[in-house]
Amino acid sequence: MNFILIAVLVLGAIGLIAALVLYVCSKKFAVYEDPRIAQVTEQLPGANCGGCGFAGCGGLADALVKGADAGSIEGLKCPVGGQEVMGKVADLLGMAIANGEPMVAVVRCNGTCALRPKIAEYNGLRTCAAMNSCGAGETACGFGCLGCGDCVAACQFDAIHMNPETGLPEVDEEKCTSCGACVKACPRHIIELRKKGPKGRRVFVSCVNKDKGPVAMKACKAACIGCGKCEKECKFGAITIENNVSYIDFEKCRICRKCVAVCPTKAIHDVNFPTPAPAPKPKEEAPKAEAPKAEAPKAEAPAGKIVEPEVKKEEQA
Repeated sequence: MNFILIAVLVLGAIGLIAALVLYVCSKKFAVYEDPRIAQVTEQLPGANCGGCGFAGCGGLADALVKGADAGSIEGLKCPVGGQEVMGKVADLLGMAIANGEPMVAVVRCNGTCALRPKIAEYNGLRTCAAMNSCGAGETACGFGCLGCGDCVAACQFDAIHMNPETGLPEVDEEKCTSCGACVKACPRHIIELRKKGPKGRRVFVSCVNKDKGPVAMKACKAACIGCGKCEKECKFGAITIENNVSYIDFEKCRICRKCVAVCPTKAIHDVNFPTPAPAPKPKEEAPKAEAPKAEAPKAEAPAGKIVEPEVKKEEQA
């Protein structure tokens, strides 16, 4: 009986000492966490998509609080929550933020099945990353979409799907949060975050092929050939040509669409613009009625003379 009592007392003493040690350590080595971090985290959507550039919403909240202490949270934003969420966070931290324009993911490839025929068949792991590591893929274009849907798998918001007819991904503008997950997932970097534009209207070059014109056209009929016509047509300096392919700077573009009209391969796309009304047909002029011919004036007989009409004699039978 004494042995049991001694064991209980010893274990109780050890537990008490351990508890005291843990208490002292927790106080001495405690890490202070600003309570505003938890408050900011509650305002964020909790998607943990990484579109903000941090591993999750907690990392962004911590950066926002530190930025507020430093006097500026410029450059920090939640693409999923958008302007509404960032406005609430700014009010919570007592900061002011500039109104940022909404962004959307844009697929810069128009190499449909009809315009970019297959020249090989890939038999392996059906992912864009795996196919890209093996070479040019199933078409002659080594820069365009591979069509395996890595971007679709990366999107957490069901905003991008593969079109079975064209073999290209299509972005649902209403669902896209511009988190950038699809941009990171694409091994060929054909997806770009661009400004939505007024009323969702925007102009961009739907090609990233860096081959020279004849080679690019042989691989895809809708490829940019770097002819420079669009660059010459743009009066705002928004178009540049680098590595045989045109690029439109959405910060400078005034969406005048003059470049769209001069592109010989239709590689420049304009989105969400109203369809122009067909030009009215010229009215056919009715044939002019001919003026009645004036009758020749009859010769008047001289005065004092009576002109008798000639009487033709009937031929006798």
